[in-house]
Amino acid sequence: MALFLSLLILIIPKSALAVEASVLGIGGGSSEEAVSEPVPDAFGRDSPRHTVQGFISALGDNDYLLASNYLNLSKSENPTTVVRQFKQALDAGGRFQSELQINNTLEGNLTDQLPPSQEKVGSIKINDKDVPLLLERVVAKDGEQYWQFSRETLNSIPEVIEDTKPTLISRYTLDGFEDKKLFGYQITDLIAAVAITIGSFVLTYILVWLWYHLLNIIYPRLRREPLGLPDKVILPLSVVIMALMLSEIMVYFGVSVTLREPVNRFTEIASWLALTWLLLRVIDAIFTRAVNLSYKKNYTERVSILGLLRKIVKALLLIFAIIVIFGNLGFDLTTGIAALGVGGLALALGAQKTIENLVGSVVVVADSPVRIGDYCKFGTYEGTVVDIGIRSSRVRTLNRTIVTVPNGDFSSMQIENFTSRDMFHFLHYLYIKRNADIDVVFKMVEALNKFLDTHKLTNQEWNQANISELRQDCYVIQLRAYVNAVDATEFYGKQDTLLIDVLSLVNKYDVEHALPTQQLIMEQNEHIDVQKNAIEEVIENDDIEEFKTEDDFENLNNDSRVDLSKEPTHTAESPNPTETNNKKSIMGREFKYIKQGFRFPKMKNHKSH
Repeated sequence: MALFLSLLILIIPKSALAVEASVLGIGGGSSEEAVSEPVPDAFGRDSPRHTVQGFISALGDNDYLLASNYLNLSKSENPTTVVRQFKQALDAGGRFQSELQINNTLEGNLTDQLPPSQEKVGSIKINDKDVPLLLERVVAKDGEQYWQFSRETLNSIPEVIEDTKPTLISRYTLDGFEDKKLFGYQITDLIAAVAITIGSFVLTYILVWLWYHLLNIIYPRLRREPLGLPDKVILPLSVVIMALMLSEIMVYFGVSVTLREPVNRFTEIASWLALTWLLLRVIDAIFTRAVNLSYKKNYTERVSILGLLRKIVKALLLIFAIIVIFGNLGFDLTTGIAALGVGGLALALGAQKTIENLVGSVVVVADSPVRIGDYCKFGTYEGTVVDIGIRSSRVRTLNRTIVTVPNGDFSSMQIENFTSRDMFHFLHYLYIKRNADIDVVFKMVEALNKFLDTHKLTNQEWNQANISELRQDCYVIQLRAYVNAVDATEFYGKQDTLLIDVLSLVNKYDVEHALPTQQLIMEQNEHIDVQKNAIEEVIENDDIEEFKTEDDFENLNNDSRVDLSKEPTHTAESPNPTETNNKKSIMGREFKYIKQGFRFPKMKNHKSH
């Protein structure tokens, strides 16, 4: 709604709004009084800027009668003659101010040193004579007000053109091209303007290139450090210098004012673009140098602040450049800025999340829970902070991916900063079997405690070795210490050394490390055990014969069955259990071999007896 109202303010004429206000009884005046508004001028002379633009446009069309309406002429003067003389003086040395410097209101600039009815818009400089280009506000009999070139300026023109000489372009113009036009301009002026622009740029670029490389040689010898400016500033700096000189060069060569003014407008836009480009390069160079100095002096907390300031300065510079460029293109900045003020509220209401992220970025930089280059853990992610932007922050994870987190969420998270720790925690456990002598275990714990306290890699913050837990199968010995290290890589190297020294110390005592074990219980089919015993008996008696059929093998199995309900008894003649196990192992392999040699068909399923 706010945007819609702002558009209505721009579209609906002020007179209509005034009438509506009078009908509603708003505005402090009587509802019966009519609000008087100035009638728009038919020639567009309602402001100094429009007067200058209309006059140059009429000169470009060679409509001298139309151009005479922008001059405050007396009835006795010939309009065509005065306009022609005025154009001759402007071509020879006329210089108008840039459009942004010329006031665009009916009242004009009331803060200058001139009367309220006068406005200076430029000057004419020929030899040692300098004539100001003044506009004066004329009030007609019917109350209409408009701006015209003043009588004071017009009276000085005949005296100025007495000393004028033919311009360089008019001297070397061929007779066949004097009256030829292209796009409404003289061909000679167009060719001269293009040649002057290209030549000025090439010459300026060469000079700036030589200056930069000369400075790049001299500066390191004088300051003992490399030049902070990159070579990328050569091109924008050349464009800026060329744009500043181009207007004077065209005046020197005598390019017509009708072409010179549009070219000046173009060069002003180009100069602002180039200046913005140059300032962006300079800002990058300044902040890069500041970041390097911060790292060099170990002021890493400044890096995030400098990164955010760089982006804010760049954004403000771009906004300012866009406003100036649109002003040069003829847009009314006053009305536009007022509309932005009304629409800005609507934008703020619709972009709450963006504003929240912007505030979050300020909080992250000001509070500094993390800085660029810090390794941190937030939410379900952890990684190294690579950038803190205006809207979001980027973190590179251990998988080398980039996680982008809005600063509004990032500032409200619980962030664990690993880089900010002053020391690393060494915490490990030893598991010793319970069959160890308790006195030996106590002596070993005391030795480990003294070892951690006196080791060269540990500090005096907290060094301790103690029995932390008694389990059914082991003693749990806790080793705790703190190690000074710059980063995780250095800590892991020192931790390896500590662990090796700890294991070397433990090996000096009569203890065993408790390792995780598993017990596997296997049950065999009793029928298979009886068959193996029968085969073993056959093997021991060397009574092995080739079975031709499956019945022979079954008879062997039937003959070898025993009553499993009876518990076997051992006699003195019974073999040693160890030997029995070895025989069973051999028997298993032989049984497999004998079974393969039976060569009878595949056995079918049969009922057990």
